[in-house]
Amino acid sequence: MKIDDYELLLKLQKIGTVRGTAKDVLISQPAVTQRLKYMENYFGEQLFIRTPKTLVPTPAGEIVLGHARQVTTQEKAIKNTLARSSGEVQGTLSVACSSLVSQRFLPSILGEYTQAFPNVEIDLVTGLSEDIKREHNHYHVCIIRGETLKESISKLLFEDALYIFDTEPFPDHQLKERPLISFKSDDSMHNQVDTWLYYHQDIKTVKKISVDQIETCKQFMQEGLGMAVLPESVSSSLMDKYPHVALQLDGRPVTRKTWICYQEGVRNLPQVDRFIEGIEQKAFL
Repeated sequence: MKIDDYELLLKLQKIGTVRGTAKDVLISQPAVTQRLKYMENYFGEQLFIRTPKTLVPTPAGEIVLGHARQVTTQEKAIKNTLARSSGEVQGTLSVACSSLVSQRFLPSILGEYTQAFPNVEIDLVTGLSEDIKREHNHYHVCIIRGETLKESISKLLFEDALYIFDTEPFPDHQLKERPLISFKSDDSMHNQVDTWLYYHQDIKTVKKISVDQIETCKQFMQEGLGMAVLPESVSSSLMDKYPHVALQLDGRPVTRKTWICYQEGVRNLPQVDRFIEGIEQKAFL
């Protein structure tokens, strides 16, 4: 069994479907199925029960998954030990990053990093900040939006001002009734928007349209389907084309804070220290 096989088993357990796992690891569904069949033949046991909705580990599967966690953890520990003892920056860098930051900023950051340190293996997970916070102990570095991780060292990277956009004007002192298009985000952003709307009774949402991705939200707004609250980092190009209002409360801008968070001592790993050092020097907005 290879480390990649054990990592695939853990992905299958976490995601719960062959299709989702194949999409996540960027290989075909038949290839994932074939590798799972190989592993079940290797151990001589069925590892998952395939229900219509998800994969459920069998008792034998639970044992093998526990072993997989130990093997992958030990592998990372060995690589990190070697990285500390070597004068060369190498080893594994594990990063969990907010989806918005990963789409807007991370490609250039990782491009520069991998060019400078080609021997570092990147382990990247993207998703909602709330989900990352629950699993933060599994990563060297977390880049999250909203509130900080209280158990970690947290440094502010940038504040992202929020604006409400529409294809129709925002008239002064007149009631505006329009649908509100929202994209999937963590609760803290939805609370910020709801609070702002509560104090601005001249803007009334007649219904809500929920979409998965922020890009879909932007496109729906541009097609005239309703209003959308968007952060500056993804909407600056829209400001000259569409009516918009900056969200403010008590005369202060409503913003989304983005943080880099990590555990005490993790910067002793050279590959982690160089990554944090580079990202702290980046001008985001």
